[in-house]
Amino acid sequence: MHATDALTDEGAFRRIAGRLGALTGWRRLAAAFAFGGLATFALPPAHAVPVLFAAFPALLWLLDGVERPRTAFAVGWFFGFGHHLLGLYWVTWALFTDIGQFWWALPLSTTGLPMGLALFTGLVALIVWALANWALPARGLARALLFAVVWTAVEWLRGHALTGFPWNLIGYSWVGTLPVLQAVSVTGIYGLGLLTVLVAALPAAFADPAEPPRRTALALLAGLALFGGIGAWGAMRLAGAPADTVPGVRLRLIQAGIEQRYKWDPAARRQVFESQLELAAQPAADPAAGPVTHVIWPETAIPYFIEHDMAGRQAVAAVTPPGGLTLTGAPRRQAGPDGQPRYYNSLLAIDAGGRVTATFDKFHLVPFGEYMPLRSWLPVGAIAGYGSEFSAGPGPVTLPLAGLPPVSPLICYEVIFPGAVVDASARPQWLLNLTNDAWYGHTAGPHQHFAISRVRAVEEGLPLVRSAQTGISGVVDAHGRVTAELGLGARGVLDAALPVGLADPTIYGRAGDWVLVVLLMICTALAGFARQRR
Repeated sequence: MHATDALTDEGAFRRIAGRLGALTGWRRLAAAFAFGGLATFALPPAHAVPVLFAAFPALLWLLDGVERPRTAFAVGWFFGFGHHLLGLYWVTWALFTDIGQFWWALPLSTTGLPMGLALFTGLVALIVWALANWALPARGLARALLFAVVWTAVEWLRGHALTGFPWNLIGYSWVGTLPVLQAVSVTGIYGLGLLTVLVAALPAAFADPAEPPRRTALALLAGLALFGGIGAWGAMRLAGAPADTVPGVRLRLIQAGIEQRYKWDPAARRQVFESQLELAAQPAADPAAGPVTHVIWPETAIPYFIEHDMAGRQAVAAVTPPGGLTLTGAPRRQAGPDGQPRYYNSLLAIDAGGRVTATFDKFHLVPFGEYMPLRSWLPVGAIAGYGSEFSAGPGPVTLPLAGLPPVSPLICYEVIFPGAVVDASARPQWLLNLTNDAWYGHTAGPHQHFAISRVRAVEEGLPLVRSAQTGISGVVDAHGRVTAELGLGARGVLDAALPVGLADPTIYGRAGDWVLVVLLMICTALAGFARQRR
């Protein structure tokens, strides 16, 4: 039996598609919600990519029975609501660090955020339904191609509109398959997501009686072969990748394991500070690997304005290697042009003399978490600032530091934005991500955040060092390989060498999302060709 024959039992596909398309009312919407939730399991930390071959065809088949635009939008919205409700459940965990103060935000985080993000999938479904029924019309393989184009374009929009929230993009499904993930060095994460959605949606064409099943089977086999080729190329890329490290540099990452509810407690401030000093002062676990040259503390590891505390800086200096630096997250206060104080979520470089030799201020702030975008309507303060708000600094920037290659600092979720993590005019040699995932406990959130961070390293061809308050801390090389890691919830230090980045930017590092534009144009042209062949 030929491989195509095994895939051309269109009867089974038509029966499933017929049952889904015949659903009405709440049953149709409940099915969309369930398949949206199913698609979440493709993402970190589960990485169950095959579920997409059920979820995306099901969404298209549910649209087959729709007669009105608003119903099409509702189907897509419920798909997105189920997808984001399960994928982002952990956001609510942050509120329980002080539920007495932030109880009002529970509806916003638990269902409000997924409901808002579901508007994007509702838009996808509406556009695809309109293309299939009004504009072209497009069915079969053409519809699968256009679905991938529209999904990816709207996913890109989600990553940029209203400051953007490109979390859990479909391309992140491949973080657990490192050879395939190498594709993002060319396509970026949006491009890899486009190819993933396209191949996963192709089985929907088997249910179209006007589309020859053998043609659909050949298209699906070609798509699977494409990913086989990507994986083979990625494996060769990894096999030929050196494991060189920067000579004379050995980093110590501090992971104090401090729970968020204690971090900003004034009574615990001294203990929080001293526990990290104690970790920084520990002797090297492997003296043969060389002395520690630089110490890295996580985001807001020092919970007060240490710039104005000479005694505190001297305490940090005492555990700073001679000739090296301690790089720490800390809040920073500075007078604004109007004379009023401005507060920043910052990185400070403190030398062995207790001097602050460099600073970096977070430039991409978290809406509602670090500032309130709807200040006139919501007379409350930001969550992460416990009522106070942060100001944004300039960025991204390349920071020169003594004894280290130039670095692009990224605080917390600044690392999730593809193509926006380096200053293209002054390319750094590594990425440094300070974060505080203690807000989210032992949930999927920290695992997703670490996975997303790894992708930036592959896209840019630069190693990434990540220091997190409760984990996951680690060192990732320019190909996304984790060379050192301290797991979620662990307390301790991680001494590691700094990998060397690629000498030249990757294709994605040079061209950015223009590669995505080309891929979208190719898929659109193929959709036109597939429609003509019908």
